[in-house]
Amino acid sequence: MSEASLDMAIVNELIAVRDRAYAPYSKHPVGALVESASGARFLGANVEVAHYKGICAEATALAGMASAGERHLRDVYVIGPGEHPCTPCGDCRQRIREFATPETRIYVLDARGRLLKRYTMEELLPDAFGPENLAR
Repeated sequence: MSEASLDMAIVNELIAVRDRAYAPYSKHPVGALVESASGARFLGANVEVAHYKGICAEATALAGMASAGERHLRDVYVIGPGEHPCTPCGDCRQRIREFATPETRIYVLDARGRLLKRYTMEELLPDAFGPENLAR
């Protein structure tokens, strides 16, 4: 996906949800949008708390997806507050992996919604541990 082909509706939703993040401690608001295999979209923003164990934007979006009964990810979009890539943290990479397929793509955007980088799940979390590792 090139910068020109980013869906502007997705970009606008990401900017809006990022701007609603609750990040009074880090001052680092993040927004995420996950799209399930069925095409349903779920938004999330990071939520910080005083003891510094907040919830990431990706985690809140994935929780909404799972709560709706969806189990398969098509795409993940993440937007941070700056010009640098705001990639998912290690915990969120594992959360994304739980619902990802080899076709799942993770898109990282800058603060204005321009595409900075696109990842496959293997690129984002090589040699990942997943549900299949628990099969007997």
